[in-house]
Amino acid sequence: MYDYTEILFLVGRVLFGGYFVMMGLNHFMKNGMLTGYARSKNVPMAKLAVMGSGLLLLAGGLGVLLGGYVQWAVAALALFLVPVSFKMHAFWAIPDPMARMGDQVNFMKNMALLGAALMLLTIPGPWPFSLFGY
Repeated sequence: MYDYTEILFLVGRVLFGGYFVMMGLNHFMKNGMLTGYARSKNVPMAKLAVMGSGLLLLAGGLGVLLGGYVQWAVAALALFLVPVSFKMHAFWAIPDPMARMGDQVNFMKNMALLGAALMLLTIPGPWPFSLFGY
């Protein structure tokens, strides 16, 4: 029988990892829209950047969701969250108050997600209900 903390940890993993998996899938299913958004933020090679960031999101999300290769998964998420936060959500450089507020919310959300991802590194494996034995 599993104790409730293992069940809660699994639910948290599904929610956290699932969020990044869905965001990664969006990078491929809504590629044109996201490429246009990246271009509006002066991202070089916007289409390639959107596809590459989609791969990072999928790999990181699946690693957390399935409980495998956690260090690599968190590295992929950090590799996405840090540059995207500073390039795409640079709220300090936006003069319009409403647009600034939206980007500030997204920047802070990304920093919170980064913090949560880094905390996962402190949890020894194998994780409960992990599909991997390490």
